[in-house]
Order: sequence, then C-alpha cells, then structure tokens
Amino acid sequence: MAATVPAITLNNGVQMPKLGLGVFQMSDQEVLDTIPVALDAGYRLIDTASRYYNEKALGQALARTDVAREELFVTTKLWFKDHGYKQTKEAFQVSLDNLGLDYLDLYLIHQPFGDYYGSWRAMEELLDEGRIRAIGVSNFFDDRYADLVAHHRVVPAVNQRETHPFNQQTATQELLAKHGTVLQAWGPLGQGNPEILGHPVLAEIAEAHGRSLPQVILRWLVQRGVALVAKSTRIERLRQNAAVFDFELTDEEMARIAALDQRKAGGEFDHRDPRMLELLLTLD
Repeated sequence: MAATVPAITLNNGVQMPKLGLGVFQMSDQEVLDTIPVALDAGYRLIDTASRYYNEKALGQALARTDVAREELFVTTKLWFKDHGYKQTKEAFQVSLDNLGLDYLDLYLIHQPFGDYYGSWRAMEELLDEGRIRAIGVSNFFDDRYADLVAHHRVVPAVNQRETHPFNQQTATQELLAKHGTVLQAWGPLGQGNPEILGHPVLAEIAEAHGRSLPQVILRWLVQRGVALVAKSTRIERLRQNAAVFDFELTDEEMARIAALDQRKAGGEFDHRDPRMLELLLTLD
C-alpha cells in the first residue's frame, strides 16, 4: 500500500511534500528502475541536479509514469560553474530540456560560490514568469543565506543542508524560520555512517516503537518540521522510508536524539572548507 506523504507550505504558498527521493549518485539505469517503484510507494518529490548527470534518465522515467504532472514535485539544482545571470538562464533551459518538462517545481543554487547574485536575479525572473514554482538554495551556511536574503527581493523557499543526528542544524533552522525558509535535509541518514546507523540511543528508541532505526531518524526530522530527501534503490527501504507519518516520538525521545548533536559535517561535504571548492573546481 502506498504511503501518503503530507505537504509543507513554502513561503510563497506552494505545497511541497515533506519527504522526497534523492537520486544523487544513481546511474541512469538505477533511476529508470527506481522511479516507478518510488512513485508506486507514494513518493512525489524527486530531487536531482545538473551535476548528478542523470536528469535525462529522470525525464525518461517521469515520461513513462501515469502519475499526473501536477502531482509531481521535481527539483533540480544549478551548478556553480553556471552561475551568473545569462549563464543561469541557459543552464535552466538545459535542465528543463533534459527533464522533458515545461516547468520546474523547485530550482536550487547548488553551492554558494561564484556569482550567485546574478543567478538569483535570473531565478527571480524565471519565478515571475511561472517557469519555476519556487526557488531556493543548497549548502548555504547562515552567513551566505543571510547575505542573499538581505540583498534580494525573493527570500529562498528552501535551504537544503546536510542534516542528521550528528549535524542537526538547529540554529540554522531557527534563522531560516525567521524568514519563512524551509530547512530540507540531505543525507538525513548520515550517508551510511555506521556510528549513526548503529547508535544505541537510536536503536533503543526504534525497538520501543517497533520501527527501524532509519525510520526513527526520518521521523525525528519530520517532527522537527524539517523536510527531507532520502536516497535508496531498494524497494523495501523505499517503502520503509516513506512509512514515517503514522507514529510519533515522545518529547523525551526527541530530547535524547537532540543530545547526539556534534554540530559538524560528515565525510567530505563541508562547503566552508576551501578544500571542498578546490575539489569541485576539478569537476566538469
């Protein structure tokens, strides 16, 4: 039975599903195989990016579905090497063509590097024209986010950040909330970090509810008011990830998870580390 994923209202009134499927590092064939299963399981938000290199495969998968376009919520992201007013307009059209769509539901600036001011102005115009339903940012730390808000007409609808029990983003969520921006978690399960997925506190809470440990993490995020994008190509895991809206954690359990915060990014994805920029500059 397909799960019913509730929506969260963005700052321009657009309804966005609280849970979505991310296709980061999925091959074209994995995208083609996974999307029908995810849609059948109740997913409607699909999150990709120009530099995931699978926009065309996602477009093919969506073209084959019987799910109405207005029921889908498709997100893609602008690569920082395409930043700038003119370049953004061109990159947007490439992504739209790759996806085979007439409009995007959400367009994000992928990283806070380069001329993202010019990009944001272009995205504001695309929003005004109805070619995008909502615009936002990804990996923007608090200072970059506040700077963007202070100098532009449209406030980001979403800021997508690495958010999981070891990197909880509570201060960021408070800042975003002041401006009506939704925090959307990427890597909500810690990118497979065994210290998270085997943590005894989380395991104990999962046992108490008769749920899996990943379900407890996703439920904790949802209960905090955080939207999320989770990746899986496994049918059973896709279904489990979507089945987190029919139970509730207690205040004590929420507090126990809050105490796990280490306030640091995991793995190599720290966009305030100059080495991250050096790494990204080597990519196409």
